[in-house]
Amino acid sequence: MTALARPTNGRMIGGVCAALARRFGTSATTMRVIFLVSCLLPGPQVLLYIGLWIFLPSEEKARTSW
Repeated sequence: MTALARPTNGRMIGGVCAALARRFGTSATTMRVIFLVSCLLPGPQVLLYIGLWIFLPSEEKARTSW
């Protein structure tokens, strides 16, 4: 199992969707579409994205802490 960290390459805004896609074995584009569609539903999706952006380490920091 891979550690959940925002990648340094292939990220669009914060790398959250790319990190989740890598973790769940799907493409980053698929994860971004899922996120955008979920934004049409009521709920705290944007706040969750911002929280993950803050709390998920970037790949660079995750490598140095291992």
